[in-house]
Amino acid sequence: MILYLHGFRSSPQSYKAQVLAHVMQAKNQSHRWVCPQLPASPAAAIALCNDLIQKAQLTNPSQELVIIGSSLGGFYAHVLAEQWGCKAVLLNPAVHAPRDLATQVGTHTMYHSDEPFEFLPQYVDELSAMQPQQVSSPQRYYLLAASGDEVLNHQEMLQAFHGSQGLLIFGSDHGIADFDLYLHPVLHFIDPTLCS
Repeated sequence: MILYLHGFRSSPQSYKAQVLAHVMQAKNQSHRWVCPQLPASPAAAIALCNDLIQKAQLTNPSQELVIIGSSLGGFYAHVLAEQWGCKAVLLNPAVHAPRDLATQVGTHTMYHSDEPFEFLPQYVDELSAMQPQQVSSPQRYYLLAASGDEVLNHQEMLQAFHGSQGLLIFGSDHGIADFDLYLHPVLHFIDPTLCS
């Protein structure tokens, strides 16, 4: 299973999720692609992901698990990759999510639907409770960090995932608007057969 986790206020309609979904469809691999709408509660988001992973492993235990996460989804991907011992692709991940999301407590709207939702103070506590202490196996991670990220500090990403595979993009932005330029190495890390 290839599990894609979107960022804060985002959805499966995000640009990067759509690019990857189209690749999976073109390669006749849509059956491996899972991209859920994550709930606002971090604990509920992780519980949903664990449920999806467990069901996928019961259905097809030989299929490799790879998790892709963007921004807050990158934080979740780190949490889950440490838990499941699987590969993870991190796209401008939130390294210190409890600190960064503490400023976001309140009412927000979703980027792709304008649907309102509440980010509660207890959600920051949920993030703190799941904060990974380290990267146990850097080689299992692929980091795509943009120096032009206007939301998160790319230096923190590089420090946290020192020794991992990946690229430092000079420029770009938090959403990695030019993601298609870096698609090939990301796909190669996920599964080299997707590049053929």
